[in-house]
Parts: sequence; C-alpha cells; structure tokens
Amino acid sequence: MEAGSQVTVIRSSRVVVDDAVVPAEIVIDGGRIAEILPVGSTVPSQGEKVLDVGHLVVMPGIVDSHVHINEPGRTAWEGFHSATRAAAAGGITTLVDMPLNCQPPTTTLSNLYTKLQAARRQCHVDVAFWGGLIPGNAAELKPMMKAGVPGFKCFLIDSGVEEFPNVGIKDLHVAMRELQGTDCVLLFHAEEDVDLEKSGLGSGGGGPEPSEYRTFLASRPDAMEVEAIRTVSELCLQYKVRCHIVHLSTARALPIIREARRKGAPLTVETTHHYLSLAAQHVPPGGTQYKCCPPIRSKHNQDQLWKALQDGNIDLVISDHSPCTADLKHLESGDFLQAWGGISSLQLGLPLFWTSARHRGFSLHDVVKFMCKNPAKLSGLEAQKGSLRPGQDADLVIWDPEKEFEVKESMIQHKNKLTPYLGFRLHGEVFATVVHGNLVYLNGEFSPVPQGNLLLVQ
Repeated sequence: MEAGSQVTVIRSSRVVVDDAVVPAEIVIDGGRIAEILPVGSTVPSQGEKVLDVGHLVVMPGIVDSHVHINEPGRTAWEGFHSATRAAAAGGITTLVDMPLNCQPPTTTLSNLYTKLQAARRQCHVDVAFWGGLIPGNAAELKPMMKAGVPGFKCFLIDSGVEEFPNVGIKDLHVAMRELQGTDCVLLFHAEEDVDLEKSGLGSGGGGPEPSEYRTFLASRPDAMEVEAIRTVSELCLQYKVRCHIVHLSTARALPIIREARRKGAPLTVETTHHYLSLAAQHVPPGGTQYKCCPPIRSKHNQDQLWKALQDGNIDLVISDHSPCTADLKHLESGDFLQAWGGISSLQLGLPLFWTSARHRGFSLHDVVKFMCKNPAKLSGLEAQKGSLRPGQDADLVIWDPEKEFEVKESMIQHKNKLTPYLGFRLHGEVFATVVHGNLVYLNGEFSPVPQGNLLLVQ
C-alpha cells in the first residue's frame, strides 16, 4: 500500500475507542467509519484493502482549530499546500484556519469566498474557516455564518496587522447582540493594554535590553490577560453567547474562568503546545523564534496550566501555528521587541503534547479529548470529526507513542522551517494519516494528489 491509496479496513492491536484501547478492525465505506469490530471478524473479500499496522496506535485524526495559513496574500509565510502537508505529516486530519495574516482577512462574505477560491485543490487534509470580527463589520457576521463559518475571532489589543484592527467594548456589545440566540462562538485574543508603570513594570533605571527575553516578557505581563479575560467573562455571562479564550498563557486568569463557568457562562478555553512545552527560563538571549503573544511564561506557570488541563479548567490544546519569513524574526539583532510574534509548530503538536503528557499521568484518551474531540466540538464539527464511531468521517492517525525522534529541519514541511523545537527529542512518531479513508501520508510519503475537503459548517 502506498500514499494516496484508499483503505477499506485498518487493523491494530491498539485502537482508541470511547472507553478503552482494544484490538480492533475499523471498516471504512464511502469515506466514513462503517463498523468497528473485534480482530478477525471481517471476512476478506475481493478488492478489500487492509492496512494491518500491528501494535501501532490508531485513534481519531487530530483536529487543530487554531492555525494561521496566511493564504491568500502572505504566501511567503505559509500557504494551504505547505500547511496541510505539514498537518498530514503530524497526524492532523482537520485544520481550522484563522481569519488574519491572510490578505484580505476573512472579515466579509466576499473575502471568505476569495479564501475558498485560493484553497481549492491544494489541501492534503480537511480545512474549515473562522471568520473575523473587526470594528464595523457586525452586519457581515450572519451572512458569513450562513455560508459555513462556525465562529469569529477578534482581538482586544493590536493584532500586529493593520487590516485586522482590534475591537473595543462597543463593538463587542454590537456583535454579541447580533449573535445572541445562535450557536456561533466568539474567539478572543484576550490581552488588554494596561499601564505598565502602574503595574510596577516600567523599565526603571537603565534602558531594557531588547535581546533579553525578560524585557519582552515584562512588556506583556499576566495582568494584560487577566483583565481581558475578566472583560470576556462578564460579556459572556451578560449575553450568554458562546465565548472561547484562545491561547491562554497565564494561569493567573484561571480563577476568573472557573467562577464565570460556575455562574453559567458558556465559556471555553484553549492553551497551546508552546505554553505546555517551553518555559521563559530556557529562552536564550536573541532567541526570537520563541516570541509569541501572549508570551511563554515561567515553569511554575506551565505546571499550573498542566494541572488546569487535569482538572478540566482548560478544554483543548492546539498549535496556534503562526509562521513568518525568517527576516521578520530579526535573528541578527535578536530584538524581541521588533520580531514578529508567532511560533511554527503545526507538524509537531502530537509528539510535543505526548512527550510531556506521558510523564504527567495523561492517557491516550486524554490526547483524544484535548486534541480531537474538544477542538471538533468548538468548531461545530463533532458530528463528523474527533471520535472513532460508526458514521464519523474515516479520519485517523496511526502512530507509535513509544518511538523517540529528533526534530530536524529536513523533516519539517512548513514553508518556513524556523521553530524553537529544532534539536528537541520527542516521543510519538506518526506513521500514517488517513482522511476520508485515503492514506494522505504514509511513512514519509504524501498522496500525489491533495485529498482534503473544504468544510463549511452548517
């Protein structure tokens, strides 16, 4: 069997179903899971294409609901072809593309159609699309929603690109009223400007050194996230519109989130692989490949994020893959304040998460919950994606959780290879990725023809 082939039966001694890890045969028909049977149940028939993967783990394909693909407009940064190849190599079967860093941004119905046109016949995995909320576009929200956008991303602080300005409190009230009574979700980049001097975070004596990570970290204190999440929680309670905090980095906001949920706020939260895998203490001077917003914080903070996952206070884990060209990282000067904020990690999410999670008492079912089921639910895709059940799309990742490998530039499929993870040793190597029963990736080889679909969520 080779990449690009269609599979009708996948057999393994370790299949992750809802309540167990069992030997099973997954029968695929018409791109969907038809049955999950005990090994030996199927009678071989002519034309059947059986993939027996022995002791490798078979589980639902990863759903990464936070990816910046940047096409059209900034295709030097990334694009649908390269991003979805990286996804396939990483066991990701569905991406949800963010509405900014592409030009035009996905903030109108017309711009959504422009993006759909750009994505056609390029995608190796399935791709869905978030819309964007910016000042003055509230009338575009319902038309985009009817066209298949499951929700809208907004910023409470400067986004870094001028075509996607941040919203103010008045914009949020207008948008919330517009979306009340729908199942739509509002996604928040939750940082607000705070007075750094008042917070005791002014530069003090001699000027700060921009190549030292602590300088950048002091410029984005926890208080920026805490205040923004307080704002979101209050609005969520007031309007009862689904709200979602993207890339939570500070554990200090968790009490606000817990309290809002206790009061009935339909509020969900994600964190990222970089906040769970990287710590401020280990960022080298000038290491701008580590810069993202909100920033990577302390090891103690990281431990609290892991505990919040265990306690059910964080719902999902995603990549927030936000690449750029190397020049925008200002590697020569190592200036954290000037460098683009964003980390490239799309292909590495599953091994990054598992490498740390396995030492913290997390199971394969936890991987499915945080990286398959809950991202699918957030994106309105839970009827098709995120579980191994009859009727679901036959989207699977086949991987070896025990296999250790070193991250090398030559294996990375993202367009721009700069990532803080080069040289890391990780556990969990992806052997194959199946989308709608098609082997889109197999042991280093890709399907010669892209086989992913563009998903419009009804």
